[in-house]
Amino acid sequence: MQYGICPLSVVPVRLNPEDTSELISQLLYGDYYKVIDTRKFWSKIRIAYDGCEGWISNLQLRFITEEEYTAIAAKKDHAYANDLVSFVATPENALIPVLLGATISNAALLQHTFEGSATVKSSNKNNLIEVALLYLNAPYVWGGTTPFGIDSSGFTQMVYKINGHNLLRTAGQQAKQGEALSFIEESEAGDLAFFDTNEGIINHVGIIMQNNYIIHVSGTVRIDRIDHTGIFNTDTKTYTHKLRVIKKIF
Repeated sequence: MQYGICPLSVVPVRLNPEDTSELISQLLYGDYYKVIDTRKFWSKIRIAYDGCEGWISNLQLRFITEEEYTAIAAKKDHAYANDLVSFVATPENALIPVLLGATISNAALLQHTFEGSATVKSSNKNNLIEVALLYLNAPYVWGGTTPFGIDSSGFTQMVYKINGHNLLRTAGQQAKQGEALSFIEESEAGDLAFFDTNEGIINHVGIIMQNNYIIHVSGTVRIDRIDHTGIFNTDTKTYTHKLRVIKKIF
C-alpha cells in the first residue's frame, strides 16, 4: 500500500483513468489518501476523510510514508483554510494558492508555510451557516468541491469539513448519516435536508437556515424557501425539489 497527499490547489478525481472521464470529486491542498491501484499514467486513490475512490493523474501524485499518513490520520483537530483564496509559500518562496477548505494543518509536512485564517472543529452550528455563505453564488459543477465549482453534496461536505465534521461524498451516502427528524419544525439552522426523485432516489441536499430558508446548489449556491413539500424557488415561484428527510448530524 502507498500513501499520498495533495500539494496543489486542487486535483481532479475521476471515475475512470482518463482525462475525459467524469469528475466525481476533487482533492484540495493537504487532503491525504491511500493509493490502491497504479497504472502507467493514473493511480486509483481512496480519500481519507470520506472514503471516496477515484483516479488521479500520476503527474499530480505526491507520495508520503505510511508513518506520515498514520500521523496525519491520528490528528484530532485539523485546521482548514477559511478564506476563499489564501497562499502557502514553498522553501523557494514560490506561492501556491490554497482554496477554502484546504487542510492547511498539513502544510508543515509539505515544508510549506501558511499565512492566513483557519478553522478547527466547532460544535457551534451558527458557524456552519457562516461558512456556507462564503460559497454563495459559486457555480454548480458536477463533482466539484471548491468555490469555483461545486455540487450539492460537495457543498454540504465542505461546509461540514471546515467545521471539523466529516460527511460522505454523495447525497445518498450523507442521508444515511445522523439522526432523522420527524418534522421540519424540529430542525435547526445547520441541519441537512435531503430531496429525492419521483423514483425515490436521493439526489440533492442543502443546509437548513433560520426562518424556513435553505442554502443549496441549484445552478449556483443560492438561498430559497423550504417547507414540508420541498424547496420553493424564490425566482421562478415554483417547487424545484421534493423533501425526503431532514437529518441532524451533530
